[in-house]
Amino acid sequence: PLCAKRGVRIIIGGPFKSGALVEGLGSGRPLHYNYHPAPPEIVDRVRRLGAVCAAHGVPLPAAALQFPLAHPAVASVIPGLGDPDQVEQAVAWMATAIPDALWDDLRTEGLLHPDASTPRARVAA
Repeated sequence: PLCAKRGVRIIIGGPFKSGALVEGLGSGRPLHYNYHPAPPEIVDRVRRLGAVCAAHGVPLPAAALQFPLAHPAVASVIPGLGDPDQVEQAVAWMATAIPDALWDDLRTEGLLHPDASTPRARVAA
């Protein structure tokens, strides 16, 4: 809020939280969060986030990448891509249509702060 009040724009780095929000729980590998093994509460949160996204047919990484851009102080998101295939995947996730109901359900499930800015569905002209 202070950045927005002062007109300061911010850049978000690491929107996938060391891969936790890209791989989710389906990889079979241990989940990492902030470059360390994820504690049980984070594993549960990723599971819950993934379930809400799956219920709406939206890949969790698409929601993770688009979410921070809804905040008026956020100028950019740097997802930390390592190769051309990851760039193509990120472009596809950015183009993924996300229904407003997904954000509403995340808020209802206590997975988003009640006051968090959320992207709203694009309306076709």
